[in-house]
Amino acid sequence: MKQIGEWALGAAVAAGASYAEARIVDDRQRALGTHNGRVGTASDSESLGLGVRVLADGAWGFAATQQLTREGVERCAREATATAKASARVKEQDVRLAPEPAAKAEWSSPCEIDPFSVPVSDCLALLMKIDETLRSVEGVTLAETNMNFRRYEQWFYNTEGAEIHQTRTTTGAGYSAHAFAGSELQKRSYPNSFGGQWQNKGYELIEELALLESAKRIAEECVALLKAPQAPEGRATIVLDSSQLGLQIHESIGHPIELDRVLGYEANFAGTSFLTLDKLDHLQYGTPLVNVVADATEAHGPGLGTFAYDDEGVQAQCVPIITNGQFKGYLSSRDMAALIGRKRSGGNLRAESWNRVPIVRMTNVSLLPQPNGPSFDELIASTDDGIYMQTNRSWSIDDKRYNFQFGCEIAWEIKGGKLGRMLKNPSYSGITTEFWNSMDALCGPKDWVLWGTPNCGKGQPEQTMGTGHGASPARFMNVRVGTAYKK
Repeated sequence: MKQIGEWALGAAVAAGASYAEARIVDDRQRALGTHNGRVGTASDSESLGLGVRVLADGAWGFAATQQLTREGVERCAREATATAKASARVKEQDVRLAPEPAAKAEWSSPCEIDPFSVPVSDCLALLMKIDETLRSVEGVTLAETNMNFRRYEQWFYNTEGAEIHQTRTTTGAGYSAHAFAGSELQKRSYPNSFGGQWQNKGYELIEELALLESAKRIAEECVALLKAPQAPEGRATIVLDSSQLGLQIHESIGHPIELDRVLGYEANFAGTSFLTLDKLDHLQYGTPLVNVVADATEAHGPGLGTFAYDDEGVQAQCVPIITNGQFKGYLSSRDMAALIGRKRSGGNLRAESWNRVPIVRMTNVSLLPQPNGPSFDELIASTDDGIYMQTNRSWSIDDKRYNFQFGCEIAWEIKGGKLGRMLKNPSYSGITTEFWNSMDALCGPKDWVLWGTPNCGKGQPEQTMGTGHGASPARFMNVRVGTAYKK
């Protein structure tokens, strides 16, 4: 692999590049799933290729290839350099890179049980058992399960002397039950919606999630929702579970802090951002309870945004985003950091695979728990009147990431400090900064979960990337509820 890297870098420099980097990626994926008692998905794929990114005449160029012969590699490097020179004809200014020490490193994410060593038949047997349990509850009309594994091995070299080899093993699993009655559809998912829970772990994650043990309860809740009263409309105190809060973080904090969106270099899928540069260090984003970091370090946990080095060789870091409610930082790359006068990138440049140019992406953007915060039971006990909402069902947010609306799968009435009736079709809406400034309680570390979001889309052509979001349940005051429901 080092020789392939040397071929690419040498050819790029010979063609006129002032800087070059080569990423070789071996990406293996397995996806399994069931659909009402039948195998719905069973695929296994592997992709090996090279991506070359260069600076020439002050502009970026990129090219990729699966032809890893010397001829194919050098041709790819020359194409990247030619693209950079063509781009330079319309540049507004030269690209500058914030400095970064050249690292030489080997790293692998923790993996106790290699998921690819587990027989496919065993995986499908578990999924089929879950599927059967879901459908055994009268009223369930559709059951779906999924299990996904990925091994992403990458070699990175650049003309500054970096040599980085890292491997991430990812596992994800989840399921959902659906109940149809007349024109009404209700859904319950476990352990989260839209794919379940995903982390940088091996098959041990499947064993930790207690998938089968929770299936009957999830199915029973799904059917019960059909007869549950409608969640109210108006203004209310709400408590969000950690998974829904994770998506709230993703949409109303994670995307708007991407510096390429702020500077107008990117707008695909998630729009631009209301967090213009004048708001840095001046905006009261939330109450003092709101402390958010973008943390790619292994110490933060096995999130989908955890790694040792990003895709331009910048070491993983913990970047303060919101500190005691004050807006403090962006997600950046070496060139974006230099544009706003930062001395170092935040280490947030990543690519979906070898054939995609790396772009600014979320790592683990997490809301830190209150160090001495209440337990979930204590939080509910201290809430006299409110609504507890669980598990995302839908989301919508404007292209500045400011006005939002979320729907959840299920809710519970809170009366006198106790959970009461089940409620269906709960939803809430607000304005990003007003919402985060309405938080008045946040649970502690014991209730904090690092959730994996495997399907974050960005860029053109689209890149689907995994991110992590840690959160513990929290309470918000005087929030508009019922906005997604029409009588």
